[in-house]
Amino acid sequence: MRHNIMGRRLGRSMDQRKALFRILTTELFRHKRIRTTEAKAKTIQPIAEKLITLARRGDLHARRQAAREIYDPAVLQKLFGEIGPQMQDREGGYTRIYKLGPRRGDNANMALIELVE
Repeated sequence: MRHNIMGRRLGRSMDQRKALFRILTTELFRHKRIRTTEAKAKTIQPIAEKLITLARRGDLHARRQAAREIYDPAVLQKLFGEIGPQMQDREGGYTRIYKLGPRRGDNANMALIELVE
């Protein structure tokens, strides 16, 4: 039984899962949209939303908190320089997920997660 255990495991250990989430959120902010499986898209959506909320705040403490998740300085600069001010007038819902259908090789449900303009 999985009582009080949150989140998806995605067949990985905790370290691999955290690294996967960091990579996916970094690439989401770099390219503004990524194509991944539906489970991964649903899992990184709240992480990306929290990072955009930090970027909206824009102070030094928020930047250091976001730097714990995003290791690439260029993407961090893009998040706080472009994406954060762009989302300043939105109350939430910074990302959108489109379901694309099954992947050809293993029939996994695919999704497109993108930043809302």
